[in-house]
Amino acid sequence: MDLTGEVSTGRRRQWGAERRSEPLPIVHPRPSNRTITLGRLAIISTVGFWVIYVFTTIVREFVNNPGAGFRFTVEAVGYVAVVTILSFSALMYLVARQGALYRFRSHDRVPRGELDRHFADYNEAITVLVPSYSEETNVVRATLWSAALQEFPNLSVVLLLDDPPFPDDPDKLATLNATRELPSQIEAALNEPGERFRASVTARALRFADDSVVLHEDVALLASDYTVAAIWLEALADTEQVADHVDEFFVDQVVMGLARELRLSLLALNASLTQGSYPDADRLMTLGLRLARLFTTRVGSFERKMYSSLSHEANKAMNLNSYIGLMGQSWTTEQTSDGVVLRESVDGASPDLVIPDTTYLLTLDADSLLLRDYCVRLVYLLEQAENARVAVTQTPYSAFRGAPTRIERVAGASTDLQHMLHQGMTYYNATFWVGANAVIRKRALEDIVETEVVAGFTVKTFIQDRTVIEDTESSIDLGTHGWSLVNYPERLSYSATPPDFGSLIVQRRRWANGGLLILSKFFDQLRTRRFNREHVLLSEIALRGNYMASIAWGSFGLLFLLAYPYDGRLLSPFVFLAAMPYFIAMGFDLREAGHRFSDIFRIYGFNLVLLPVNLAGVLKSFQQMLTGEKIPFVRTPKVKDRTAAPALYVIVPYLIVLFSLLTLYRDVIQQNWGNALFAGFNAIMAAGAIRSYIGIRNSVVDVWLGFLNFLYIDERKPRKKPFDPASLVDPSKPVDWQRILYHGDRRLARDVRSTKDRRRRIGIR
Repeated sequence: MDLTGEVSTGRRRQWGAERRSEPLPIVHPRPSNRTITLGRLAIISTVGFWVIYVFTTIVREFVNNPGAGFRFTVEAVGYVAVVTILSFSALMYLVARQGALYRFRSHDRVPRGELDRHFADYNEAITVLVPSYSEETNVVRATLWSAALQEFPNLSVVLLLDDPPFPDDPDKLATLNATRELPSQIEAALNEPGERFRASVTARALRFADDSVVLHEDVALLASDYTVAAIWLEALADTEQVADHVDEFFVDQVVMGLARELRLSLLALNASLTQGSYPDADRLMTLGLRLARLFTTRVGSFERKMYSSLSHEANKAMNLNSYIGLMGQSWTTEQTSDGVVLRESVDGASPDLVIPDTTYLLTLDADSLLLRDYCVRLVYLLEQAENARVAVTQTPYSAFRGAPTRIERVAGASTDLQHMLHQGMTYYNATFWVGANAVIRKRALEDIVETEVVAGFTVKTFIQDRTVIEDTESSIDLGTHGWSLVNYPERLSYSATPPDFGSLIVQRRRWANGGLLILSKFFDQLRTRRFNREHVLLSEIALRGNYMASIAWGSFGLLFLLAYPYDGRLLSPFVFLAAMPYFIAMGFDLREAGHRFSDIFRIYGFNLVLLPVNLAGVLKSFQQMLTGEKIPFVRTPKVKDRTAAPALYVIVPYLIVLFSLLTLYRDVIQQNWGNALFAGFNAIMAAGAIRSYIGIRNSVVDVWLGFLNFLYIDERKPRKKPFDPASLVDPSKPVDWQRILYHGDRRLARDVRSTKDRRRRIGIR
């Protein structure tokens, strides 16, 4: 239902979906001393029970049975290794969680007045870059609005469209054109109220140039400006169609959240009028500047695929790199046979494209939303003296509440857990850049830039695209150059969660790919830092290593536990007790984040059905290690309709259930009750996850589609005729002189076979 009471259509809500739609508070509640003490006990218990298990089970078995066979020895070593790596990952969760609790306890929000004072006479600028590929127009629109309504003094928002610029499909062309029009529409909408507020600032500056005495009329005029701004935002909210929980968040938290904050300032101004006690002139000036800045934002777009001189690599990193590499310079365009190329403007020439440089960048995914003061709070943090070497700061995104599907709800719950863990990693100097939204000091990117010449054009790579998790690799690059990263301990950003199993596969397979490749670069960074006599804490090494490699070793460890019938003598209650603090702490964290304690079981089943997806991503990493070839970047589909899942990832969860049931039967026959209990639990959790997150009917449809795709064979394309230079002088054929002059002999150099044929025809051996 929209704000006018009309019914809007959206994704059909499932039974067991999330009822709560309002987000959690921006500021995390302060944890009690009891919570922090229990967190410490959880860490000690995990380590203690693991040590007890090793000595009371493994060591005792070898001491009591010195003649243990080779098979038992191999099984014992393998089982201890699996239990150790899984316990280590659980321990890292508890350690990061404890760091988050420490940060939440010590965090004090910067008062609004301090922010206003800091940015009163501010001249630095920030550019918000929104990379977009095949996104729905309304999704991009909400993201651009959330960026445009930031109150930064000098703000530019640039939509980096990465769609093919001239699609043949008329529907795609219409969507692309509608998206292209968004920046001008938003800038025009802001301009009308912006003119009033900018004029008010100019008049107020003249008013207080000679006389600093504030009169009743001065406050009343400012109050009327705040009234107009709040009414304008409320009118914007009234016109928005609310089709789903994301639209509801945009209206209620982004637009109306800002309106409510302006109303609060208006309340204070009206109270000062009633009481006859007015703010001073400087305070009135900063309050007026705030309105002017809110409604003065430059919004534009850029399409790198319009220019043949820019990289067309199909990934988000190179989309960002292409624009960042042009910043701070003027460019002229030149039409060639390959398309338009950009050349740096020479002195005296009239440039066709001018891209200003800015001190800060904000990279924002096209399906993410920012709350009202994201930019001012994070830039304020960067400009404190102790943060001079901080390159990137962000608030790790949270999930939109009110998810209409069960899989989106449980995926959102895991996202909220990651938000907390990333906050804790900052406590140990182990922060990683999470690419959905981040404020970046541009000077830091210039420290890590790599430059190469490709086909005669300079290509600058600021953000690495060697892997599909470019933000993680760039975090390591920045650390190698002496920069650090910090997560801001508030909830100021939100991002969409895939609403179905098919789109979730694309996202999670991408996340699982690349961590192992980056691990070696991290070890190189450690050597560099130690050579520079920098003290590196063990906690940082452990957390970073776990972050990059846990998907790999966790997936293989779980696979071994599921598939291999380990000797019953290796089992012990202490293994279960070592894992208990992790699950109990996760349950409390879920409840603290507005979810259910019982979601720990749903997340366990969720991870079981994602096991083949994670394994596929890890194997892709091994493939890249062996071949050296980049893994293609696949973007997560964010569409209203369901995305079909590949048949393999649908079938394997059913095989997990079947194999667990067979294992259960075998262990019951052998009276191996520990393994039987574990197998039965896995069968129940995986079966429940299949029903809830994949769906029986959807499973049948996706497997059938996979079968049809397997049978379908593309029609063989006709063999391309070799290029023959003789055709260029054939009077019956037009000569493409522009291409000849531009490329020279490039086509001849590539067409080896045509050269051999020509040599054979003229008799050369």
